[in-house]
Amino acid sequence: MESVREMLVEQMRDLYDAEKQLVKALPKLAKTASNEQLKQAFEEHLEQTRGHVQRLEQAFEALDEKPRSKSCEAMKGLIEEGKEQMEEDFSDALKDSAIIGAAQKVEHYEIAGYGTLKSWARSIGLDEVAQLFEETLDEEKEADQKLTEVASEILADAEAGEQDQEQEAVAPTKRATSKQGNGARARRRAS
Repeated sequence: MESVREMLVEQMRDLYDAEKQLVKALPKLAKTASNEQLKQAFEEHLEQTRGHVQRLEQAFEALDEKPRSKSCEAMKGLIEEGKEQMEEDFSDALKDSAIIGAAQKVEHYEIAGYGTLKSWARSIGLDEVAQLFEETLDEEKEADQKLTEVASEILADAEAGEQDQEQEAVAPTKRATSKQGNGARARRRAS
């Protein structure tokens, strides 16, 4: 590649494939999630992702290029990580938290990609194309922020649940110890 424009088109093809992979993966994440807010976040981002595909197609058109994909191996790997998290034998809250971690890796990959595309497009005077990438970049950042908010709530619920379980496990021991102590005191008084 000898020009920024060529690099731009090549990376657009990579992200075009990445977004199409996500259109297939997001419904599976939504189905696996147990938290309703998380399901909704994935469903909303699926609609946005379809829009990202359309924006990339608009950008290709503006550059007089055919919308073609280049296999995005990074996204394949990130999606595979997400699948592994979905198959873990965790509590619902921990599984949701793990899925969010995998999803945020995807968002950060996309944020980096669209930030770069926007900069490259601006550097060669393609302001209309840069604006398309900026819109997508903003949505990716919003999706990442939403996942962070949902993750905080899920983790707080998971911690509360763990504390309840710990208290339940300790309570019978305290009762048994208390009964033993009462019995010893009673024997001392009787003697």
